[in-house]
Amino acid sequence: MTHSQLYLERLTSAIQAVDPSTVDSVISRIAAARDSGATVFVCGNGGSAATASHFATDLGKGASYGKDRRFRVVALTDSVPTITAYANDVGYESVFAEQLRGLGAAGDVLVTISGSGTSPNVIRAIEAAREMAIDVVSLTGFEGGDSGPMADLHLNVPSSHMGRIEDVHMALCHTIAFSFISAEQHSLH
Repeated sequence: MTHSQLYLERLTSAIQAVDPSTVDSVISRIAAARDSGATVFVCGNGGSAATASHFATDLGKGASYGKDRRFRVVALTDSVPTITAYANDVGYESVFAEQLRGLGAAGDVLVTISGSGTSPNVIRAIEAAREMAIDVVSLTGFEGGDSGPMADLHLNVPSSHMGRIEDVHMALCHTIAFSFISAEQHSLH
């Protein structure tokens, strides 16, 4: 078996290991946030930061454009000046939590994306969300780390390979966002 065949076979297995009923619950919770005018916040580190930004774009544009009900969505990963100011002056573990404290409100949703589930800045964001009565959805890999059990909804990719975890996280974000796009619009994407 070639490397590419093995990778794709294991990627397929990782996707199949995700609980579809939890994905549906996440879709319902994010739809409820949209319908109530609540904000969906998203954060993650490294590759997961890129996934967070991409997911926010898919909700904010792809799942909202031309619709009466639009998503209010903020990627806490996107303001480099804000992130570096908090990282330099307070500490890197505060970069998401402090933004959330300034922007969030009870009834909002925080989506965290962390392959390991142990990123200190993601954990601090979840703690801030708890203090503020903000629901938490965590996308994790491995065994879920610390952030999985802290979440209201936990989407776990039970894999120990970071690349496959990140691949599945992106597929899950597309699954969620594209659930809000009509069949006619799918042909545009």
